[in-house]
Amino acid sequence: MKKDFIAISELSKDEIFELFARAIELKEKTKRHEAHPLLLGKTLAMIFQKPSARTRISFEVGMYQLGGYALYLAPTDISMGKRESIADVARTISRYCDGIMARVFGHEQILELAKHATVPVVNGLTDLLHPCQVMGDMLTILEHRGNLEAITVAFIGDGNNLANSWINMAARVPMTLHLAIPEGYDPNPEILKSALKSRTSSIRIFRNPIEAVKNADVIYTDVWASMGQEAEAEKRRIDFRNFQVNDELVGHANSQCLVMHCLPAHRGEEITDSVIEGSNSVVFDEAENRLHIQKAILAKLMA
Repeated sequence: MKKDFIAISELSKDEIFELFARAIELKEKTKRHEAHPLLLGKTLAMIFQKPSARTRISFEVGMYQLGGYALYLAPTDISMGKRESIADVARTISRYCDGIMARVFGHEQILELAKHATVPVVNGLTDLLHPCQVMGDMLTILEHRGNLEAITVAFIGDGNNLANSWINMAARVPMTLHLAIPEGYDPNPEILKSALKSRTSSIRIFRNPIEAVKNADVIYTDVWASMGQEAEAEKRRIDFRNFQVNDELVGHANSQCLVMHCLPAHRGEEITDSVIEGSNSVVFDEAENRLHIQKAILAKLMA
């Protein structure tokens, strides 16, 4: 039976750490320029409804390094769900390729792809979840700290797909997760309810970011208006004006805290130049680790 990677909540804690271990191994091989053709002759179809630098580059380079080939399908190439049904696209691509990665708007679209595809499907991003990003983020924290025991992560900003994926991670890996979010922008209630039932971690929502970052080992933020929310951008700037990650806010966390951002960053809005370029920032380490964790995921599903 084929396996997909749609949400972190579908993995066990052991499976998550198995992927971390494989990613570290593959990263070391990459640094040594040591061949690791685990997917020799395999092809990954990459469906993009939303453009992306890191997602496209990391998956495409990852497949190349694994000995396979990545096929980029731009929004106008398929017009999935408009020109042709998602079910038909899934069944057709399954006859040509060995796996599918999709970066789409509606989460129901990735679920529909996985339902009808006969090859593994990887969630490259939906409006609900961004699991590959948070897997790479946790790998980065593991590298810098040496372990993931008793970490406190303070997520500052919108209760978006990243916040939802951090909640899913907290339902599997024990941690303290503080979510500093303005009123009206809370994360998905069903995801939060499910995570709280697991009793794996301490998860709290704050309205004051200074309270959220106290004793934090990691401060994490994202843009205030994501792709598709451009019409709300001005309102969000007003609603999120007190949720900027700046030097003053970082000063309330642990002195050695890691500052993270999934990129692209709107410098001067959700994060300042001085913070993203500061000594606490591991923003470009986490960007690099997208490559290695995704290679681990692809190898697990497609090898």
